[in-house]
Amino acid sequence: MSNTKKIIISLTVVIVLLALGITALQQTRHNARQKSDEDYIRLFKEVITLVKKDYVEEVDSKKLMQSAVKGMLASLDPHSEYMAADSFKEMQVHMAGAFGGLGIEINIVDGRLTVVSPIEDTPAFKAGIKPGDHIWKIDDKFTKGMDISKAVGLMRGEKGTKVTLTILRSGSSTPLTFHLTRDIIKTKSLKARTLEPGYGYIGIAEFQARTGEDFAQALKRLRAENGGNLHGLVLDLRYNPGGLVDQAFSVADRFIGEGLSNGLIVYTEGREPSAKKSWTAFVGEKEPNYPIVVLINGGSASASEIVAGALQDHKRAIIMGTQSFGKGSVQTILPLRNGDGLKLTTAKYYTPNGRSIQAKGITPDIVVGAMKPKTGEPEKDKDIREKDLENHFETPGTKPAKEPKKEAHPVVAPDGAVKDDYQLSRALDLLKGIDMMSQLKLGK
Repeated sequence: MSNTKKIIISLTVVIVLLALGITALQQTRHNARQKSDEDYIRLFKEVITLVKKDYVEEVDSKKLMQSAVKGMLASLDPHSEYMAADSFKEMQVHMAGAFGGLGIEINIVDGRLTVVSPIEDTPAFKAGIKPGDHIWKIDDKFTKGMDISKAVGLMRGEKGTKVTLTILRSGSSTPLTFHLTRDIIKTKSLKARTLEPGYGYIGIAEFQARTGEDFAQALKRLRAENGGNLHGLVLDLRYNPGGLVDQAFSVADRFIGEGLSNGLIVYTEGREPSAKKSWTAFVGEKEPNYPIVVLINGGSASASEIVAGALQDHKRAIIMGTQSFGKGSVQTILPLRNGDGLKLTTAKYYTPNGRSIQAKGITPDIVVGAMKPKTGEPEKDKDIREKDLENHFETPGTKPAKEPKKEAHPVVAPDGAVKDDYQLSRALDLLKGIDMMSQLKLGK
C-alpha cells in the first residue's frame, strides 16, 4: 500500500473519531441539560409537597400554583405575565376600548405599585393623580407585595361605584387620599383639533383596535376644517403607553412609502421563526408632505416609540420633547386551555434603521422639557422608564442612552389654546417657522 493511501486512511479514521467525539459530547451536554431540567422539576414538586404537608395552615393548591407561575414569569422581565381568566378577559376588554374603572396605567417600580400615567378625561386624571405616584392603599388594602393583576381587579368595577386610593407622592410629607367614582373608561384612541388656521393637532392616548381608522378620519376632518390643506401637524404621543402594533403601523403608514422611502416601518427579531416579522407601508393614499412635529416624553412607550422611531428614521417628522420610555420588546398573548392567558415577551422590535430602543428610548431631535405654567421653571423629570423596572433587559452590545440635559427656557405664554402647554407651543412655533421659511424660499 502506498504512503499516500495510508495517509488518506489515517486522516479518514481521525475525522471519523472526531465526529464521533463531537456527537458524544453534544449528547452528553444534552443529557446534562435534560437531567438538570428534570432535577429542577423534581425540586419544584418536592417543595410543593412539603408546603402542602407541613405549612402552618392548609393551602389552596390553585392559588399556590398560580403564584408559582406568576413568580416564574416575573423573574423574566417586567412585561411577561400570567393572567387568570378574569384578568385575561379584562385585558381584552381594555384593548377593545371600554371598561369600568379609574383610568390609570400602572407598573411595579422598585417593588412599589406606581402610576405610569393617568388616561386623559378619566376619574384619576381629573382628580389630579400624577405619573410617579405610589399607590399605597386601594380602599383598605395595602399594595405592598400586590401584583398588577390584583391591583387592576380592585380598581376596576361598575360605573358609579366608589373606590379610595391612598397615594404617596414625592415632595408631599403626608399621604394623599383620593375618593374616586368609577366610570366607563372609553379610552378614546385620539383627540384632534385645529390649533391655528392651517395647523392641526392629533393626540393619541393609546393604540387600540380602532386607532388607525380613527386617525385617518381625524386627518380628513382637519383638512376639511382648514380649506383642504394643512401647513403642519403636531402628533402628540406624550404619555402614550403603547398598545396594538398593527394600529401603530397604520398611523405611520399614512406618512411613509409611495416613493418617499423604502417603506419599512418596523421589524421584530426573536428566537422562533414566527417572531421574525417586518411591517412595510402599503401602496395607497398618503398624506401630503407637510411638516410634522411628534411630541414624546418618558410616558411614550412601545407602539408610540415605533411610530416616533419610524418617522424619525425616514426623516418624515421632527421629534420633540424628552427621552421616551424605552420599551423595545414585543409581547405575545397566548390563551391557555383553562381560559387563563399568558403574556410572554417573544421578540424585540427595531426601527427602520435597525435601532433597538430597549431600555434606551427615542432621543428627540429637539429636547424641550415641560414647564410649570406659573413660574416658568423646568419641571423635574419624574417619568418612570423601562430602565427603572425590575428585571428589564438590555440590548446586547449597547448601553442605555444618557438622559439629555434639559435647558431652562424663559416662559413665553402664547395666546390661544396652547398657552398652558409649553411643549405644544414650541411645536406649533416650529411648524410656523418651517412654513415661513418655505414661503421665503419660494419667493412668496
